[in-house]
Amino acid sequence: MSHNDSILNLLNLKDENINFDEIFCSEATVRDVQCKFFHATLSYTPKHCDKCGHVFDDGVIKHGFKTSNIKLPNVSGFCTYLKLRKQRYFCKHCHCTFTLKTNIVKKNCFISNNTKLSIALTAKDKISEKDIAKNHNVSHSTVNRIIDSFYAHYKPRYNYLPRHLCFDEFKSVKSAAGAMSFIFCDSDSGNIVDIVEDRRLYVLKNYFLRYSKKARRAVKTIVVDMYSPYFSLIKSIFPNAKIIIDKFHIVQLFSRALNKTRVRIMNKDKDNYNKLKRYWKLLLKDASSVNCTTYKYHFCFKNQMREIDIVNYLLDLDPELKASYRLYQDIRCCMRTKNFNLLKRIIHNYDDCISDYMRTSIRTIKKYLCYVENTLKYHYTNGVLEGINNKIKVIKRIAFGYRSFYHFKNRILITQNLATLKTA
Repeated sequence: MSHNDSILNLLNLKDENINFDEIFCSEATVRDVQCKFFHATLSYTPKHCDKCGHVFDDGVIKHGFKTSNIKLPNVSGFCTYLKLRKQRYFCKHCHCTFTLKTNIVKKNCFISNNTKLSIALTAKDKISEKDIAKNHNVSHSTVNRIIDSFYAHYKPRYNYLPRHLCFDEFKSVKSAAGAMSFIFCDSDSGNIVDIVEDRRLYVLKNYFLRYSKKARRAVKTIVVDMYSPYFSLIKSIFPNAKIIIDKFHIVQLFSRALNKTRVRIMNKDKDNYNKLKRYWKLLLKDASSVNCTTYKYHFCFKNQMREIDIVNYLLDLDPELKASYRLYQDIRCCMRTKNFNLLKRIIHNYDDCISDYMRTSIRTIKKYLCYVENTLKYHYTNGVLEGINNKIKVIKRIAFGYRSFYHFKNRILITQNLATLKTA
């Protein structure tokens, strides 16, 4: 491999018309940052004049050089520039000059395509855009423009929808029309399909009506939480889709009811207040995971006890808490074993001692019982979308919030979908 090819390989440049000088590297300071400069020349014979299109002949002559400082990705931790001397030509036919082009950078731009891709790849991580700009020695506005430039890649195709979808929402920016924004993704791949600024029913209906009938009829399953407008939306827009309630939200419905029951009893029982408050996690824990063998010293009891002993002690304090706990564990068992018939028997033949909170949860689950059957029949959940929402919260917190929903949306799409991204 020649000297020139080795440097091109080092800098990951694909233009064979670039030739590096004998002394190809130097150091200089840019904005108080020590930088590496690579010196090279771009020269080749053009096919025609860029201005008038005249075929290259004796009428097109060399006309000096134009030097550009092109920002490259960092090398060995140093900010790196390519000091490129571009050959200029003069056309005697149109009396205009033009400069040779290279594929490493766009016309009238001084930031290389590799640098833009590096910024986009870094934006995929949980890091603020100010830090991205600092690491690449570019302005914050440049990072914003690069992130927004990929929006065209993520524009939805209104003639296609994945067969299996997940619906959810997240806290949006202050400038958004609604308090919550709507997000949906492909259940199989985890790729975000699109993000809608507002989750209100009429907004979502108008949005999904943009998709063709064929695309909407092709959707087979949609996983949702218990937000009632989603059910109305799916019934009217997706006629062939099965509605699946996420398992987590079903278990959460009963765990919150049990926790409220514990809090109410805790506030009445001053003698066991500390015990009920300290060991609340044990009551919400799956019964099969409660430790029944290891003894540990517990300060509230002043004794060596197992987790199962603590649970039994707390349940014996109140029959309402005990009945509610058993119902909660039965529901968890049904969800784990996917036994729908057992679940129906439990919610129709429950203990009369359960709390009012549990009764409310049972009424809610009875209302959506046909969708719960789909939950136990199919393996799809909202887990992938909940993970995306958690990442969205981290990105928003690191950035101390976003003003523009458009820019926030682009950052989310780059973070999740960049695996399919191609260099522009």
